[in-house]
Amino acid sequence: MSSLLNQRDLDAAQQLRSVTRQSESIESNLITNERVIARVTDGIYRQAGSAIRELIANAYDADATWVSIKTDAPKFSRITVEDNGVGMSPDAVVHLLHNIGGSAKRTEQGQELGITATGDPTISPKGRKLIGKLGIGIFSVSQLTHSFQIITKTKGDDFRTIVLVNLQQFADEPSNGDETEFKAGRYKVWREPTNDTDAHGTTIVLNSIRPQTRDSLRSEQLWSAIDNPLSEESAAKSLSSVPLYHIGRLDASDLHVEDRGRTQRLPWDEEDDPAEAFSKMVDSVWSYVQGRTSVKLADIFDTYLQMVWNLALALPLPYVEKNVLDETVADDWAYIYKISNATKGSAELVGSDNPLETLRELGGLSGMKHEAYDFSVNIDGLSLRRPIKFRNLPLTQHVLKKPMIFLGSMREHFKGFPREVSAGPLEFDAYLFWTPKIAPTEHQGALIRIHGASGTLFDSTFLNYQVAELTRLRQITCEIFVKQGLEGALNIDRESFNTSHPHTVLLTRWLHSALRQLATAQKRQAQELREVVRHGATRGTEDRIREIVAAANALRTDSEGVIPNVTIIRPGDKTLSLDKEVTQQFKLQRLMDEIPGDNTPPSEGSLLKLRAITQVLAVYGVLDQLSPKEQDNLLGSILGVLEAEGRG
Repeated sequence: MSSLLNQRDLDAAQQLRSVTRQSESIESNLITNERVIARVTDGIYRQAGSAIRELIANAYDADATWVSIKTDAPKFSRITVEDNGVGMSPDAVVHLLHNIGGSAKRTEQGQELGITATGDPTISPKGRKLIGKLGIGIFSVSQLTHSFQIITKTKGDDFRTIVLVNLQQFADEPSNGDETEFKAGRYKVWREPTNDTDAHGTTIVLNSIRPQTRDSLRSEQLWSAIDNPLSEESAAKSLSSVPLYHIGRLDASDLHVEDRGRTQRLPWDEEDDPAEAFSKMVDSVWSYVQGRTSVKLADIFDTYLQMVWNLALALPLPYVEKNVLDETVADDWAYIYKISNATKGSAELVGSDNPLETLRELGGLSGMKHEAYDFSVNIDGLSLRRPIKFRNLPLTQHVLKKPMIFLGSMREHFKGFPREVSAGPLEFDAYLFWTPKIAPTEHQGALIRIHGASGTLFDSTFLNYQVAELTRLRQITCEIFVKQGLEGALNIDRESFNTSHPHTVLLTRWLHSALRQLATAQKRQAQELREVVRHGATRGTEDRIREIVAAANALRTDSEGVIPNVTIIRPGDKTLSLDKEVTQQFKLQRLMDEIPGDNTPPSEGSLLKLRAITQVLAVYGVLDQLSPKEQDNLLGSILGVLEAEGRG
């Protein structure tokens, strides 16, 4: 057994054997076997799009202003990711290849290699807050392929550097020899002269895309179910599940007659420019919403188009129209609230006399400078934008016809706590956007952006919010923009958070308080509007009834008669003075005594109609012919008739 241990392990084991009591204990550092890093290169991401997202994040950290992604869809045998970032020097290339998981970002070494800014290793050479941290982004491509090429060049260099990488696919069986230098694969690197000295940037060429990745991007499972149905029922079901828009397939000749010719269907036209094409893609979702209770991306887009959508959502990009925080208060288009950070605080309805004031300014969120991105991403002719819309949404039957926007922020510096306990300061700004219908359903939830980027997408549980507000939670889109902190809580795939991290705990507590404040304010606002609508409806009924009584008076007396003011006195009410106007008073209890059955108080609607009927009877002189007791009997019977339907 000892022959499999290296000398360091043998020495430590020998030292441990000599320890016989606690006072002789050994203290040392934990050692991580580098095979863990080797495992990382074998694929840690859940989707193919996640790997492409990491390559784009690398370009952003390299100060690229644009990234171009090209595929040969629907074949997907080759994917190219090109950017105009600073590129990598030969030294940076060697460091990358020899230090998987040992990122030079956020280190002094990164400054020496030109990867980070001089004096601050947490930002790029041109001042961007870095997204990457672990140094595994370039090897995320193992999710897509085990063979790829890197072509990179820095400005002023007469040569470009070319690397061919073949990643090793790892197995669980033990390896031979010293595992402290576990091999992740092999590479071949060389330099070639170039005439364009000023050019700079990096291109990643992914060849031999893995079969399972190709099948996923092609939506192969869906098309196979159509080609090879198990029964007529399953064939019909498969055809009905074809998404509204898709990139087609390689060979449509064997498709069933019902689907023949549907080789490609896209929401944009070939002549559309990239920005217009993506805008039409977003509009297609909201068009599909009309008349449906909910819409999922899978109902509208195939796997490839869903990947494009999620990339647009995750990256540091402008919005397809405008960030809601940059909208103004003009047009009174939404209810605006400010979230309280006080314990058991309440959201406050806020407004502005300046119609040009933005929600960002109104909420005191003007410090969010990182939202001004000089960065664009184009994939197969689509210019990506964050696909979230806030204006001109479809109307619903909900009493609230305007969205509700809740603005908030948190600045916690954990004064008095050591950094190893608090993990440092946490700062973020946020909005919660309520509207009766959120589309697609994947946008129902909270999305957390760190320096503008996100790998988590929308969390529909709102960080495990336990209150039973399921309907309301499906009506909320929330974005949290983290300016400082939380990075340490990100798990290695950047698609989930460590729930026990102090920053995650604090952010979760804030979000749950914000949701409580939103629910309270939304219920109150909806109730007030219901009262207004109900009052308006009542007023409308009263007006119609008043017209009917006036018409009866005109027919009977040529409008010369006096219409009495009829008052129904409830138990406990004082009798009114009869000095100033013609008034007829009836005690409700006496009228109810004439109604068979229980003594449930009549509705306001029935009493309103009874007053009008009494006025008509008075105009025609009917009540004048009856004694007070007979009047009570007659009106009690009429009230019973009016209440009969409700009581039945």
